[in-house]
Amino acid sequence: MTQTLYTHKDSNIRKTWFIFTLFLLLVIGLGYFLSWYFNSPDILYVAVIFAFFQSFISYWFSHKIVLSMTGAKEIKKEEHRDLWNIVENLSITAGLPMPKIYIINDSVPNAFATGRNQKHAVVAVTSGLLDILDKTELEGVIAHELSHIGNRDMLVSTIVVVLVGFLTILSDFFIRANLFGGGNREERNGDGRIQMIVMILGFVLMLLSPLIATLIQLSISRKREFLADTSGALLTRYPEGLASALLKISASSGKMKKASHATAHLFISNPFGAENKSSWFSNLWSTHPPVEERVKRLRDVN
Repeated sequence: MTQTLYTHKDSNIRKTWFIFTLFLLLVIGLGYFLSWYFNSPDILYVAVIFAFFQSFISYWFSHKIVLSMTGAKEIKKEEHRDLWNIVENLSITAGLPMPKIYIINDSVPNAFATGRNQKHAVVAVTSGLLDILDKTELEGVIAHELSHIGNRDMLVSTIVVVLVGFLTILSDFFIRANLFGGGNREERNGDGRIQMIVMILGFVLMLLSPLIATLIQLSISRKREFLADTSGALLTRYPEGLASALLKISASSGKMKKASHATAHLFISNPFGAENKSSWFSNLWSTHPPVEERVKRLRDVN
């Protein structure tokens, strides 16, 4: 079967939701175990409410927090007319509201998009990015960022953060409760050996669940980057523009002045700088796919 930008986009969407479904099954399974172990669902209700409240606040104000952390400044059309025209034209093509445009005074080339929804979206680029990219390359980067907005990646990432937070809360509660005597295990009936096996498996899963959840979160982040690449290429109809931009960004990248692990996943390239050739294991902990793989996918499709 011939691979096109459309088939790559569909494949990335399917893979994202497959991983997301596994994530939900993990949450449901651990939640069921915890209810069984403590003989009370009340703690789950409290954990769910807390996790969703915390994530709702983060989601609603995330763009303001991120812009403040990166030192981004909003621009007017007269200040950067070429950049403004590119964002405006591509927004019209994508059928999206015009996002606010911000510039980060940093020589390291990079860009990100944020905002709680399409009507409150922001696209930010560094001054270094504007210095090294030509028009077609800049269009590729902006199309990538607009694709994050169009694909509602902020919503997807927020849901994932809710689930990660939920699992972490459950795991922490389970471990603390066991240190102080555990649940009502003596009240359960049935085969003691089966209960012991279930309890051991559940205990191991509870200990590992934050690690598993983080790995799944990073995997979804990488899939969304691939999806934004293909969606952006569909938007410009010129995959080579983004491919060339990614190579330039990778070759020129260093650590940004205000790099933060909390916002690293938002950027088109790792704000801590290009990594050395990484192994399969180290790639598991990366928020971004290898640049070489991203460029290869863009250049291999029609």
